[in-house]
Amino acid sequence: MSHPHPELGPPPALPENGLRIVALGGLGEIGRNMAVFEFDHRLLVIDCGVLFPDPEQPGVDLILPDFEYIRDRLDDIEAVVLTHAHEDHIGAVPYLLRERSDIPLVGSRLTLGLVESKLTEHRIQPVRIEVAEGQRDRFGPFDLEFFAVNHSIPDALAVAIRTPAGLVLHTGDFRMDQLPLDGRLTDLAGFARLGAEGVDLLMSDSTNAEVPGFVTSEREITPVIDDVFRAASKRIIVACFASHVHRVQQVLDAAEAHGRKVALIGRSMVRNMGVARDLGYLRVPAGLMVDSREIEEWPPEDVVLICTGSQGEPMAALSRMANRDHPIRVAEGDTVLLASSLVPGNETAVNKVINGLTRWGAKVVHKGNALVHVSGHAAAGELLYVLNLTRPSNFLPVHGEWRHMRAHAKLAALTGVPEDNIVIAEDGVVVDLVDGQAKVTGAVPCGYVYVDGTSVGGVTDVALKDRRILGEEGFVSIVVAIDSTTGKIVGGPEVHARGSGIAIEAFDEVIPQIERALEESAANGVADEQQIRRVVRRTVGRWVSDSFRRRPMIIPVVVEV
Repeated sequence: MSHPHPELGPPPALPENGLRIVALGGLGEIGRNMAVFEFDHRLLVIDCGVLFPDPEQPGVDLILPDFEYIRDRLDDIEAVVLTHAHEDHIGAVPYLLRERSDIPLVGSRLTLGLVESKLTEHRIQPVRIEVAEGQRDRFGPFDLEFFAVNHSIPDALAVAIRTPAGLVLHTGDFRMDQLPLDGRLTDLAGFARLGAEGVDLLMSDSTNAEVPGFVTSEREITPVIDDVFRAASKRIIVACFASHVHRVQQVLDAAEAHGRKVALIGRSMVRNMGVARDLGYLRVPAGLMVDSREIEEWPPEDVVLICTGSQGEPMAALSRMANRDHPIRVAEGDTVLLASSLVPGNETAVNKVINGLTRWGAKVVHKGNALVHVSGHAAAGELLYVLNLTRPSNFLPVHGEWRHMRAHAKLAALTGVPEDNIVIAEDGVVVDLVDGQAKVTGAVPCGYVYVDGTSVGGVTDVALKDRRILGEEGFVSIVVAIDSTTGKIVGGPEVHARGSGIAIEAFDEVIPQIERALEESAANGVADEQQIRRVVRRTVGRWVSDSFRRRPMIIPVVVEV
C-alpha cells in the first residue's frame, strides 16, 4: 500500500501511453474536489469545488483549489466534467473560467442548470455540454461514459474514462439507496459491466468508509417530517442545504398535506429551487408558495419557511434568526427542523444556533433527536459492493479525510485488491497509471487559495496566523522616536494596547526596560530602523510572556527624526 511522503519531488515526464492523475483538492479533506487527468499532453478535469473555512481561517469566505499546476496549460484542457451540483464540486468553476472562459463544462441537466445560474452572477456565459446516464462521448483522447448514481442531489453521475492507458472509473459522490425518491438508482449493472471489461483503476467516494452497513433510504424520513408537521402548533422553519431538492420536495409535500403555505428564505435557496422547478426536478403544487415578504401576514399555524443555515453559517438565515438579526422573529412555540447532516467541524456553530433558537422558545428537531436526514454517501457495505462489482486492478480512495481514505483502502484490500496496487494520495501527489500499475511518482505544489471578499489568493497563511493572534491575544503597539544618526531615544516610548487583556497602566513597568534595551543597542552602534524594531519587539514580548503568560501581536513603530 503506497502513500505520499513529505519529500516527494517533481514527477518525471509521463511515459508514452501513461495516464497521470493529480488531485488539486478532495484528498485528505471534505470538499474542494478537483482531479486533473493527463494523457498525450491533453488534460481532463473532474469537478472543481470549494472548501468552506473553519474557525482557524478567520475572514475567509471560500477556499479554492490551487490552479497553479494547470495555469500554463489551460489551453490543453479538453473539458471540465462535473459529477453533480454540490458546492464542494462546482463552487470553484467561476474562478477557473475567469482564467479561460471557453473551457467546456460537461454535466447533467440539473448540474449545468445550477452552475449556469451561479455563473450568471459572475457575468460568465459558459460553454455547456449536457450529458446523461448511458451516454458515451469523446473529448480529445478521453473516451467518457456516464452512469447514474444516487446522491443527496438529483442527476448525479459517475464517469468511466477510457484511454490507451486503461479504464478508470470515478464514482463521484454516491450511495445505493434502493428506494430513491426520484426512482433513479445507482447503475450497479453498469458498474458490473465495467468490471467484466476490466477496471484498471477505481477512484471511489470515501466519506462514509468508517460507517458500517448501508445508508438508510430517503423514504424513511418522510413519516418523520410528517410527524413534525402534525405536532407543530405554530410556525415551522426548515433548514437544509440550498441544493437538497429531494428534502425540499418532501417538505413541500408535507406542507400541502397539512394545509400550510411555504416561503423560501435565502438567495441561494430561492435561486436553486427556481432552477430545479423550471427544469422539472421540483414539483410545486399550485398556490402553495408565498413571497417571504408576505409571510408575517399569515397565521403562524399556516406557514412553513425553508431556509439555509443548517451548518451554523453566521450569515445564513437561520443563524441570523437565532441572533435576532433577521426580519423573521422566532417565537415561543415555533418548530425548527434541521434537515441535514452535520459537516465535521461545524458542531460548535450548529450547537450555538440550536441554543439561540431554543432561547426564544422554539422546539428544535435535529439529527441528534430524530431521523431527519440520511447521508448522501455510501457506507462501508455499499463500498464493498462496488469494489466486488468492479474488481479493480488498482484502487485510489478519494473524497475524504485521511481516516476515511485509509478505512476505504482496508476495504479494498479485503476484496482482493493487491496492497501494492492500493494508492493513498493527498492533494498535489502525482499518481501515474502505466502498464496496468498505479504508482505515486512525485508531487506538485498544491496549497490553499483563499477568497476574502473580492480578493482571490491575496490572503496568505501568514496573514491568517496574524488574524488568529489578533483575535485571540490582541495587539500591543509601541511608538518610539529615534535619532536617525545615533539611534538614541528622542521621544517615547508610548504604548497602546487593544484586546490584550492587559491594563494600560501595567505597561509602565516595561517602559524602563525598553529604554535600557535601546540605550544598549545605541551604545553598540545600532541605528538601523529594522534592528531597533526587533529590539523593542523582543523586549516587550519577553515581558508580556513572563508577566502575563500572553502572546499578543507586538507592533513596534519607530519614527526616525
